[in-house]
Amino acid sequence: MATKTASTAGKASGDAPTNRRRPARGGSGAELTKEQNAEHGFRATEELSDNLQRVLVDLIELSLQGKQAHWNVVGTNFRDTHLQLDEIIEAARTFADTVAERMRSLHALPDGRSDVVAQTTTLPEFPQGEIATTEVIDLMTERLDAVTGTCREVHDDVDEADPTSADILHAVLERLEQLSWMVSAENRVPRKNKK
Repeated sequence: MATKTASTAGKASGDAPTNRRRPARGGSGAELTKEQNAEHGFRATEELSDNLQRVLVDLIELSLQGKQAHWNVVGTNFRDTHLQLDEIIEAARTFADTVAERMRSLHALPDGRSDVVAQTTTLPEFPQGEIATTEVIDLMTERLDAVTGTCREVHDDVDEADPTSADILHAVLERLEQLSWMVSAENRVPRKNKK
């Protein structure tokens, strides 16, 4: 029986011929041309990239500090605080991934390396060791507010450069400000109503 070549085998079986280039000797498959491999579409300006990077590092740091608090919190309402910290961590991780992938969509390069995060975050350092629930509440509220502060600080410039990226900031603000309110309520006392 005669062996069919790749070009005649496709024609004999009724398959449509392909327009893929043959790989160079030793290659492993079809290759894209230089033009096909180029990135296309809207590109982030340096300022837009820098602004999104600022939000990204704060979100990464928030997730890390949330985990540190989660592991070391003790005291009254431990279980509720422990679980509430998981909500903060999940939100921070999800939003960090969304911001980083948006940056890549705009051909910018997100940088979430630990040394970069430590050097550039606006969040204050988290204390080491066991921490009382009441203190954790205040510390995490401060950090949630720091992240939303960064989002608000860069928002107008981001919105002007790319409204779609600003929509991501809106989602971050909505959720983290809600979490700040819910967390801080643990240490609040009711206001006295004036008659």
